[in-house]
Amino acid sequence: MAGDELKKAKIPAVIVFGDSSVDAGNNNFIPTLARSNFEPYGRDFTGGRPTGRFSNGRIATDFISQALGLRSAVPAYLDPAYNISDFAVGVTFASAATGYDNATSDVLSVIPLWKQLLFYKGYQMKLKAYLGEIQANQIINEGIHMISIGTNDFLENYYAFPGGRRSTQYTISEYENFLAGIAENFVRELYGLGARKISLGGLPPMGCMPLERNTNLMGGRECVQSYNTVALEFNDKLSKLVTRLNKELPGINLVFSNPYFIFMQIIRRPSLFGFEVTSVACCATGMYEMGYACAQNSLLTCSDADKYVFWDSFHPTQKTNQIVANYVVKRVLYKFI
Repeated sequence: MAGDELKKAKIPAVIVFGDSSVDAGNNNFIPTLARSNFEPYGRDFTGGRPTGRFSNGRIATDFISQALGLRSAVPAYLDPAYNISDFAVGVTFASAATGYDNATSDVLSVIPLWKQLLFYKGYQMKLKAYLGEIQANQIINEGIHMISIGTNDFLENYYAFPGGRRSTQYTISEYENFLAGIAENFVRELYGLGARKISLGGLPPMGCMPLERNTNLMGGRECVQSYNTVALEFNDKLSKLVTRLNKELPGINLVFSNPYFIFMQIIRRPSLFGFEVTSVACCATGMYEMGYACAQNSLLTCSDADKYVFWDSFHPTQKTNQIVANYVVKRVLYKFI
């Protein structure tokens, strides 16, 4: 679809749930180490300021909001600089380092998915008080609800604690099923609250993140194939879930937004997209740093983040976010328009 057609879209709001891929700064307002509200984060954001987004600039949902003719940035629900008039056209409840599994959010004391849903209920009440029941319900029914979560369940929980609670309790396939069950319940909850346009996000090729590559010494610092295989398996389960729920829930318009293959294309053929570096990140040495570790070595940070696929060892640059967002809008979200 052409950009002009998208601009005329009648999507009233983008409402976001998830992890650091879509957190615009909620973690700044809770006691956790999972933060990015300091330089060099945000250096390419408007005004060159760190906002709590885990990037050098904007994140995917910011670009999606703009492509739909809404604001160029989706604000964080807990940020006191914004109020319900701002949130009426877009809001994110996401929290960096969280997951589907409550045990994942416990690792760094961040906002679990069930609490994001509580925030959403509070948001609906504020929206109704602000706009009246009819208009508020229209925003809820017609707004796109985006879910981007799951990577931390595997990398910060299941695989991070060998012999830990989840890895002894579940095989990896069983754990995928456990998470997919939580995803299903979450979609059903949103549907019960009036959401009809819902995008369930898939996992990226998580074995290709610099952190995973640079600890894969035996594998010659290549992508960790076993992690990518898990991402593909889990994405397949989510895709089947989307198909099933579309048949079961009357009036729902549920889509599967899968970033895996566009991400893989960027990593495998970076020059096609104008990138030069895929295996290390822009921030500091680019091998292990994220969050506070990124700031400590910021003198080493690359000068042009647009040449890098990754900003820190876990998160994409603004340029990568924009490419992935455009892909998702043109391939998937256009169905809502």
